[in-house]
Amino acid sequence: MEETTDYTLDLLDPDSQYEDFMLNMTIANSTFAPIIPPVINKTINLLLIIVLTITMVSMGCTMEVSKIKSHILKPKGVAIAVMAQYGVMPLTAFSLAKAFQLAEIPAVVVLICGCCPGGTVSNILALALRGDMNLSIVMTSCSTLLALGMMPLLLFIYCQGFANLQDFVPYVDIIKSLGLILIPCGVGILLNYYRPQYSKIITRAGIILLFIAIVVVCTLVTVGIGGSMLNVLAPRLMAVGIIMPLIGYSFGYIISSLFKLTHKERRTVAMETGCQNVQLCTTILKLAFPMELMGPLFLFPFVYGCLQMIEAAVLIVIFRTHEYFTREKKEKYMQTQTEEKSPSGPV
Repeated sequence: MEETTDYTLDLLDPDSQYEDFMLNMTIANSTFAPIIPPVINKTINLLLIIVLTITMVSMGCTMEVSKIKSHILKPKGVAIAVMAQYGVMPLTAFSLAKAFQLAEIPAVVVLICGCCPGGTVSNILALALRGDMNLSIVMTSCSTLLALGMMPLLLFIYCQGFANLQDFVPYVDIIKSLGLILIPCGVGILLNYYRPQYSKIITRAGIILLFIAIVVVCTLVTVGIGGSMLNVLAPRLMAVGIIMPLIGYSFGYIISSLFKLTHKERRTVAMETGCQNVQLCTTILKLAFPMELMGPLFLFPFVYGCLQMIEAAVLIVIFRTHEYFTREKKEKYMQTQTEEKSPSGPV
């Protein structure tokens, strides 16, 4: 009993800024009093499962078997994209957790976020950047399917760098959570294959339901946690949340450039690398870990999601502005060339 208490305190690192993470928390029999009322906690858990299910069914509805086959037959783009996704982001998460000297629990949160597959948001961002939509959808599909094996493996590898994490991460529960995402995703694929006329309707309805569910979750979290939710915005965690997507976008573009992918494919790989599936990450953190230890940190993926969207929006504005002025110059140049080539003088 004495060892368990010491282990729990060590994980929470009372010397760090996370010592007051959980509101009204008291030590008793080696456990902490939950900071969210049980009814609200169960409701949040259920809603997060619903959010993830809606997301994965909608994702499945965007997947086309024929396009997946074509990219599998010519796998260069997908292979490079998956390598960037599962190479760059987990290493970035580990490096930032070490650089900012995060305590064990915040470090686990950042690592899980970094090891997650790409999310459906990347497809929207790739579209806004005039990227390769087929590659974007196939990459999201492949990274999601590979997550079942890659995510636990990468977590196991990178957790070796932290003294107390080797036996702390619930790998079995994480694998169960990942297994569950394949079912709604498979349902979406089958719907798109056998009833493609319903795919767009389901996707649009899914977006509306997703928005409503997220608003309800945020409201319940605010009611249940209150002011302690601001602890998720601790300076070091915010710094990690700002830097991680930027590194993902940058290295995704650089790696795809080194392999001489087209500019459309480079922009696509950049978005797919930097964007993480925050719904999946939040669900894993909320369901696989005890609330007594995780506290409000399960909300970090939402913060990351907002930051990745803001940074991507800036990149989109820069790209569109550059595209506009480049096209304008090109049009003026073509007009000048046409005028110079046109016959002059009397006929």
